[in-house]
Amino acid sequence: MYIEHIAMYVNDLEKTRDFFIKYFNAVSNEGYHNKNTGFRSYFLSFDNGARLEIMNKPMMQDDEKASNKTGYIHIAFSLGSKAAVDELTEKLKNDGYTVESGPRTTGDGYYESCIVGIEGNRIEITQ
Repeated sequence: MYIEHIAMYVNDLEKTRDFFIKYFNAVSNEGYHNKNTGFRSYFLSFDNGARLEIMNKPMMQDDEKASNKTGYIHIAFSLGSKAAVDELTEKLKNDGYTVESGPRTTGDGYYESCIVGIEGNRIEITQ
């Protein structure tokens, strides 16, 4: 068994799609639009086969994304090396995204950083 994909609602589909393409080498499908409901989505695929569905529909509630809450809190991308973690973290920081932590080695041995990415969603970048 494996997780087939993860989905997240966003306010700006195209900006979110472009973010994941630019920083995480995502490949996007052509998108889907249900004209009856206004629902729109893109599936973003990553190098190892993982997929993220980004979605939008009219009249969404946009709650504050607190860092200490129950439920899903971040998505993590493994880049394969400490140098890659350092490089992407610095690039995101230079492009105006907030680095919440790291890069650092955590108590459980992960080399990682955590950034507040597109629309306030947390992204962990690991070795």
